[in-house]
Amino acid sequence: MAKYKREPVPHRLLQFIEYSFVIIGAFFVAVAFNVFLLPHDIASGGVAGISTITKSLFGFEPSIVQWALNIPLFIAGVIILGKNFGAKSLLGTIILPFFVFLTKNWTQATEDPLLGAIFGGMIVGIGIGIVFKGRASTGGIDLAAQILHKFFPLPLGICLALFDGLIVITATLVFSVEQGLYALIALFITSRTIDFVQVGLNTSKNVMIITERVDDVRNVLLKDVDRGVTVLNGTGGYTNEDRTVLMCVVAQNEFSKLTKIVKSVDTNAFVVAMNATEVLGEGFKR
Repeated sequence: MAKYKREPVPHRLLQFIEYSFVIIGAFFVAVAFNVFLLPHDIASGGVAGISTITKSLFGFEPSIVQWALNIPLFIAGVIILGKNFGAKSLLGTIILPFFVFLTKNWTQATEDPLLGAIFGGMIVGIGIGIVFKGRASTGGIDLAAQILHKFFPLPLGICLALFDGLIVITATLVFSVEQGLYALIALFITSRTIDFVQVGLNTSKNVMIITERVDDVRNVLLKDVDRGVTVLNGTGGYTNEDRTVLMCVVAQNEFSKLTKIVKSVDTNAFVVAMNATEVLGEGFKR
């Protein structure tokens, strides 16, 4: 029986979905900023963090500060980096401050700054993760980090950490050490939440099996576990002998079944399992 082949999503529908993700994600970030972070002076990095500091020091409207920084950074990114960042990223750059302006009078959600840091960081992470799902960004410090990366031999992650770290340190000096710690909490939760939105809960296991009974183990994996197997050629580090390594990716709830079946065939089999957070292909997400 021929397997069902899913038709690709029409290009225009895909574009509509991606633009919707950018708008929805930007709205989440704006709400988190106004109801959780800004009321407690939590400047957890990025242009939003700068606007929190300037609001306290000079009374500047955060949305105006974000527009004033985001748009020039986007233009500089296009000129200096020579990349086509696309209309979706331009949309994210413009619409996020717009949503910040629209929601500026929303009532703060909690009087507890720790809860503000936790839930603010979480909702910001959800929003940015949704924007990333739309294959876009909200610009800002990400672009500044890429520009710095172009001119200095520093990893991109270090460049981004330098900017965010500088903002958190400034917040500590402007507000207090406690506010700086809350900002770090929010920044950490945001990064973890972005990862969660990107890969979800569907963690799989990438299992490597070294066994003397290669054919028997391969057969039970194919028939009893009903998963594909890749045969790799390896060399023993101590014996320097050629060895066969079987690689099999299974869902989280299938791992116990796999190990039990493998051990029933070869009690001396060496099994190594690693988390695989993004598996695409037959039997998994497409």
